[in-house]
Amino acid sequence: MDAKLGIGLFLCVVWVMSGNATDPCGSQPDESDLNVIPVYSKCSPFRPPKADSWDTRIVDMASKDPLRVRYLSTLLGQKTVSAAPIASGQTFNIGNYIVRAKLGTPGQLLFMVLDTSTDEAFVPCSGCTGCSDTTFSPKASTSYGPLDCSVPQCGQVRGLSCPATGTGACSFNQTYAGSSFSATLVQDSLRLAADVIPNYSFGCVNTISGASVPAQGLLGLGRGPLSLLSQSGTNYSGVFSYCLPSFKSYYFSGSLKLGPVGQPKSIRTTPLLRNPHRPSLYYVNFTGISVGRVLVSFPSEYLEFNPYTGSGTIIDSGTVITRFVEPVYNAVREEFRKQVGGTFSSIGAFDTCFVKTYENLAPPITLHFEGLDLKLPLENSLIHSSAGSLACLAMAAAPDNVNSVLNVIANFQQQNLRILFDTVNNKVGIAREVCN
Repeated sequence: MDAKLGIGLFLCVVWVMSGNATDPCGSQPDESDLNVIPVYSKCSPFRPPKADSWDTRIVDMASKDPLRVRYLSTLLGQKTVSAAPIASGQTFNIGNYIVRAKLGTPGQLLFMVLDTSTDEAFVPCSGCTGCSDTTFSPKASTSYGPLDCSVPQCGQVRGLSCPATGTGACSFNQTYAGSSFSATLVQDSLRLAADVIPNYSFGCVNTISGASVPAQGLLGLGRGPLSLLSQSGTNYSGVFSYCLPSFKSYYFSGSLKLGPVGQPKSIRTTPLLRNPHRPSLYYVNFTGISVGRVLVSFPSEYLEFNPYTGSGTIIDSGTVITRFVEPVYNAVREEFRKQVGGTFSSIGAFDTCFVKTYENLAPPITLHFEGLDLKLPLENSLIHSSAGSLACLAMAAAPDNVNSVLNVIANFQQQNLRILFDTVNNKVGIAREVCN
């Protein structure tokens, strides 16, 4: 069955200033507020590509999820509210959120992918082979400084390739979602909204192979020593949260909040688990799934957290639609189809699409965590066609060839929720928040 999906999943964070308090596109005059807006809203500087339709974009972005999940499976090893702007990666043809950041002195503007499953930041630098036209120029920054193999930070980066003797440049090679890049570890000032983090260590990319490396770099919000939380010291106390507006949001309204100040005072939490073999990832104890009133049956081993194999469930900002290991997804899909009835078709990654007139029969999906049940509203579990004739279950099976089994709670299912990460007290909080 032919259909067009009218979906605007990803958002672009734009930092806009206005002296007019009634301006819907204005932010706080003291620059303390960074908001989330749809990438193609009236407040956004970006315009949609004329050649692309919504169905092409969403199917294409969701098709990149398997590469994202494979990447995740290979990973080893304040008194005022601080908020940073984030936005949709559709502009860069990626299924991630991006944050407006400034590197160097004076600051050079870059739209960096915000990744909760990666630690080290990296940006394309001038002279880079295979990079986009927008790069960071070390020569234009008075606060820039190189790092050699003798510094502690060099030993904390993945893919290190220092010489056996001497103190050469701290070079490293990494893969990202099916692509690869080489970089040199350097440091400079990082600015997010009104906050400045001096001597921030990041990779200065000099070569890229492949199309999935973020065009203007990546800012890691993982749990390792080179992540934003670690390098900011006590500034944010190991705490951050975000609320992502849905694709229906017209003006900006969501936010990324850094630090404990301004976080929800009443929020349900579930334990944050640590995997020593995958220390960057935010594992949670995911215990089950209900479709309507039916608790779906499958062997519990498919959800169990195992720090030795890497299996379990993570919350991730870079995956588009939630991915369950195949036996779990198949069981959820079959129960969902059973309750909806009728016939089903497939569009790209979505294999459970049905006539929209049956939507009133679509049961809610409830995700069960230790100490927390999250009942998804229909807009977080269904994607609609642009013509309005079809609705699709916005979930899929994880790739069947990943080394260690991962279930991934993705950003589509996180929209219009405040997701709080507290790495000091080891908990994840989830609260309803209308970001639209």
